[in-house]
Amino acid sequence: MVYPSRGYQKDRHLLLFFIILVAWETGSGQVHYSVSEEAKHGTFVGRIAQDLGLELAELVPRLFRVASKGRGDLLEVNLQNGILFVNSRIDREELCGRSLECSIHLEVIVDRPLQVFHVEVEVKDINDNPPVFAGTQKNLFIAESRSLDSRFPLEGASDADIGENAMLTYRLSPNEYFSLEVPTNHEQLKPLGLVLRKPLDREESPKLHLVLTATDRGKPELTGTIQLLVEVLDANDNAPAFDRTLYAVKLPENVPNGTLVIKLNASDLDEGLNGDIIYSFSSDVFPDIKSKFYIDPISGEIISIGHLDFEESKAYKIRVEAIDKGYLPLAGHCTVVVEVLDTNDNAPELTVTSLSLPISEDAQPGTVITLINVSDRDSGADGQVTCSLTPHVPFKLVSTFKNYYSLVLDSALDRESMANYELVVTARDGGSPSLSATASVSVEVADVNDNAPTFAQPEYTVFVKENNPPGSHIFTVSAWDADAQENARVSYSLVERRVGERALSSYVSVHAESGKVYALQPLDHEELELLQFQVSARDAGVPPQGSNVTLQVFVLDENDNAPALLPPGAGGGAGAVSELVSRSVGAGHVVAKVRAVDADSGYNAWLSFELQPAAGGGRSPFRVGLYTGEISTTRALDEADAPRQRLLVLVKDHGEPALTATATVLLSLVESGQALKASSPASAGAAGPEVALVDVNVYLIIAICAVFSLLVLTLLLYVALRCSAPPTEGAWGPGKPRLVCSSAVGSWSYSQQRRQKVCSGEGPPKTDLMAFSPSLPQGPSSTDNPRQPNPDWRYSASLRAGMHSSVHLEEAGILRAGPGGPDQQWPTVSSATPEPEAGEVSPPVGAGVNSNSWTFKYGPGNPKQPGPGELPDKFIIPGSPAIISIRQEPTNSQIDKSDFITFGKKEETKKKKKKKKGNKTQEKKEKGNSTTDNSDQ
Repeated sequence: MVYPSRGYQKDRHLLLFFIILVAWETGSGQVHYSVSEEAKHGTFVGRIAQDLGLELAELVPRLFRVASKGRGDLLEVNLQNGILFVNSRIDREELCGRSLECSIHLEVIVDRPLQVFHVEVEVKDINDNPPVFAGTQKNLFIAESRSLDSRFPLEGASDADIGENAMLTYRLSPNEYFSLEVPTNHEQLKPLGLVLRKPLDREESPKLHLVLTATDRGKPELTGTIQLLVEVLDANDNAPAFDRTLYAVKLPENVPNGTLVIKLNASDLDEGLNGDIIYSFSSDVFPDIKSKFYIDPISGEIISIGHLDFEESKAYKIRVEAIDKGYLPLAGHCTVVVEVLDTNDNAPELTVTSLSLPISEDAQPGTVITLINVSDRDSGADGQVTCSLTPHVPFKLVSTFKNYYSLVLDSALDRESMANYELVVTARDGGSPSLSATASVSVEVADVNDNAPTFAQPEYTVFVKENNPPGSHIFTVSAWDADAQENARVSYSLVERRVGERALSSYVSVHAESGKVYALQPLDHEELELLQFQVSARDAGVPPQGSNVTLQVFVLDENDNAPALLPPGAGGGAGAVSELVSRSVGAGHVVAKVRAVDADSGYNAWLSFELQPAAGGGRSPFRVGLYTGEISTTRALDEADAPRQRLLVLVKDHGEPALTATATVLLSLVESGQALKASSPASAGAAGPEVALVDVNVYLIIAICAVFSLLVLTLLLYVALRCSAPPTEGAWGPGKPRLVCSSAVGSWSYSQQRRQKVCSGEGPPKTDLMAFSPSLPQGPSSTDNPRQPNPDWRYSASLRAGMHSSVHLEEAGILRAGPGGPDQQWPTVSSATPEPEAGEVSPPVGAGVNSNSWTFKYGPGNPKQPGPGELPDKFIIPGSPAIISIRQEPTNSQIDKSDFITFGKKEETKKKKKKKKGNKTQEKKEKGNSTTDNSDQ
C-alpha cells in the first residue's frame, strides 16, 4: 500500500502533487511502501513514477533506474506503467533476522537533470515459521531417590518469526509423575522445567516417554514437538569423604614446575562405580589457581605448574572435591591452604618525583630538587633498602622518612660551567646476596643573567674614506654572552656624547640586533680625522648586564680640495702677483714666488707647480720650481725681452683625479736704476706703517718671545735628558728604530717613540714636531755650476702640507700586534724619488712620490724578518697605490739639536710675522738669492 492512498479527496491529491513536485525540484524525496514477505512474483507494491511526480513518457529518456544496496533484484519497476512490483521471493527472516523492523531501501535515479529519490519498502512478517526445538529427543536421567517437587530444567523451542507469530505456549503429554512449569512474562530468566509430582520407582517404571508441544499465536497456528525420555537411576546413598577438611602446606616461592605440593586421599563406602572417586578442583576455584596448580584426577596429587611469587600472593586457598562415579554422582569437599615462603628475588624499585626542575643556577644550598621513593617487594631484611648518589656532584640525598629521600642542592651551581647533571641514584637491599637498582635523574640548570656581554677585544680601529655615502656600513661589532636564551640576546646602542658641538648620534648609528655600525652622514677628513666613541652591548636579562667597546674611526683623506693660492704679501689679495725685475739679473735669479696650500693631506696635498706656455709660442726666460713655486730666470735678460711678462702658473696636487688652480704673475722688466728708485719709495712707504705699529705690537712681540724662549728651554731640557740616558747598545740601541724619510736632497728622521694626539672630537689638533736632518748633495746641472740651495729655500705650503700629512699618517697607520708587540707602520721614500730642482726639497712621505719602489731595511745589513720589538717589512696604505717600507738607521746615527724644526700652526704664525717686514728685508732676500745663481739643478 502507498501512504497517502489514492482514496483521498481531490484537494489531498493536489497537496500531494505539490509536495512531490517540491521534492523533485530539490532532487531528493522519500516514499514509503509496504509488502508482505513471501509475496508472489509480480505482486503490486506501488505506483512509484506517479508518487515521485514523474511522467511515464520521460522514464526511458531520462534513464529511470532503481538501485538497492545488497538486496539484489527483489523489486523491479515497469517502465511502461511506472509500477513497482515484486520480482523475486522475499524472506523477511533472511533479510532482517529477528529484527522488529525490516525495510528495503531503494534509490531511484533519473538523468537530465540528475535527480535521486529515496524509496523505503517495509517487509511485513507472516507466520511462516513453526516453533523448533534443539532436537527431536531429550534424555533425562533422574535418580529414584529424588524428592517430590524436584525441578528439572528443559530447553524451550524457538520461532524465527516476530511479534505474535513468535509468542509460544507449551503443553506436556498427560502422565502421573511430572507436570510442566512454564514461566510467566516477568520470569523470563527462569527456564522451562519438569516438576516431580510423584516419587519414582525404577523397578516399577525404569523409563518414561513424554511429549512436549510448542504452539505459536500466528494465524494459522504452527506447532513443534520434542520427545522426552526419562530414565530412572539407581540411588547412590554415600558420598566420598576426605581424611581432613583442611590441609596446610608451606612452599618456597620460585619452586620449579612439577614440584609435589600434597597428595590427597578420599574414600566412598559405596561399591562399584558408586565407589570410584575422581578428584578435581571445585568449580568456584579462581583461574589463577588453576594456572599454578594441577590435581591428578585418579591419584589426588597436587603439583605446581606455574610460577609462585610471594610478592604476588602469600597464600593460595584451594577447594578440592571428590566425586564418585555413581549414576547420581555424590561429592565430598576439602580445603588445601598453600603458604608461599619469601626469598630475596626482587630488586629495589625507585620512583622519582620532580619538584623544582629545572633548578635555577642561583638556588641556595638546601633547595629540594626531587623526591625519591624506594621500595622492595621482599620482606624482612630482603626488603630493607639504602640509597646512594653519584659522587663528586653538588647534590646530596637526605632521608626524610621511611623509604623516602630528598635530592637537595649541596653547593652553588654555575650553568656556564655545567648546564646539565646526569645523576645516578643506587638503591640496594639487605638480602644475601643483595640486589640493587639504579635510576637516572637529569637535573637541568636554569640560567640567570649573571654574565655581561663581552667583546673579542676592548678596542677596534676602523678606517673609513671621507665623503662616504650616508647610511653606509663601516663596521660590525659583535659581543658574546655566556648566558642562554633571553639572557644571551644582545642588543647594541651608542654611548651618547658630544663631538664638538654636535651629538655623536648625528654621525653614526648602530643596529640594535646585528651590531652593524653605519655612518649617518658623509665624513670630512679635514673636519674630523678621528672619531672615537663607545658602543654598549646589553643583554635582555632581568636585571640587564652590559659592557662597552671603543671604536676608533679614522677618516681617510680623499682628494676633495683644490689647491688654494696664498696672498703674495701681507696687505695683498689673492689676485695677480706683480713684481719689478731688473734686466741685469743673471740666470737662476728668483724673481717671484707663488704660494699655495691644499686642505687635503698626503698625496692629495702634495703640490707641484707648472708654468704654462706663452700665448705667442715664444720661449719664456722664466721657469717655476716644480715643488717650491719659485719663479726664476733661465738665462740673462736682454733688450729683446718684452718689458711686461705675464706668466700663468698651474698649481696641481697629486690626488686621483688631480685638482688644479691657476696663478697669474705679472713681471715688469726695468733697468737697474729704475728698479732701485722704484724700490726706495716702497721701502719708505712700508717704514711708515712699521713705525706706527711698533707701539701696538711691542707687547705682542714680548709675549711671543717669552713663549718661544720657554719652548726652546723645554726642548733643550728634553734633549739633554734623552742624551744623558745610558744607551743599552750603541747610540740608539737595536730596539729603538728611527723612521727616516730620505731623498736626493735630504732626509727626515722621525722617532718611533713619538705619539701625536689627533682630532677625536674633543679639541683641535696639536702642533706637529718632526726631526729634519738636511743632507744636500750637489746635483749635476746642464747649464750652471753646482752650488748650494738658495738660503731662502723655506718650505713651501705644499711641502708643509705634505709633512703635516706625513705626521698624521703615523696616527692613521695600522697598529698590528705582531710577535714583538705593536708595530707602527711608517713609510719612507726610496732613492727612486726624482731629482729635485736647485733649492728644493723632496716632499715627505704622504705628500706624494712618483714611484712605488719602496724598501724596508733593518740595520745596515740586508733585509730580514722582524724580531721582537722590530717593525714589519712592508704594508700597504688603504686607498693608496704605494707599497710602504720601513728602514732602520745604523745604530751609530746621531741627531743634532739643530735638526729639530717645528711645523704646523706655529710655523704659519712665524711666517706671517716675517711677511710684515718691509721691502728692506725683501731686498736683502733678493741679494742673497743673487749669490746662488750658479746653484741650479
